[in-house]
Amino acid sequence: MPLQGRKIVLGVCGSIAAYKSAILVRLLIKAGAEVQVILTASASAFVTPLTLGTLSKKPVLTSFLRNEAAGEWHNHVELGLWADALLIAPASANTVAQLANGHCPNLLAAVYLSARCPVFFAPAMDLDMYVHPAVTHNFERLRSFGNHVLESPVGELASGLSGPGRMLEPEDIVAELERFFG
Repeated sequence: MPLQGRKIVLGVCGSIAAYKSAILVRLLIKAGAEVQVILTASASAFVTPLTLGTLSKKPVLTSFLRNEAAGEWHNHVELGLWADALLIAPASANTVAQLANGHCPNLLAAVYLSARCPVFFAPAMDLDMYVHPAVTHNFERLRSFGNHVLESPVGELASGLSGPGRMLEPEDIVAELERFFG
């Protein structure tokens, strides 16, 4: 099992596809991986820390601060060094733009900028966003940094449009990671 004992940081961004992150965590754990979830502020509108924490068996990280009163924080450098892979799924257009341009507004971005491991993006956004020249440029930029952008399949989108922009199914994401580490 290629994922047995692998440490995976899963970044979950704001997208209707965030509901698939629960299935993804479950499949990664079943494959033997240790999963640390980082949830962006906008992602928590779609899926809760309680759900992902229960499935990952680890507290979900949502900000730099662990205990503000005690001065305790989540060390992004340690998380970046701990991980065997950083998987951002779903990867929203906003997060893709931030990371492609080195912006660091949250814990997930700080971990990305500190990570020394392979990074995988599973985009999820509506058709017009996915094919917009600014977004395709950001995908190319991320690839030029050595990141892996998992192509979005064509299908029905939450808006009712049909085309690319759907997040790859959790089973397919796990298969991609298994191929990579296999």
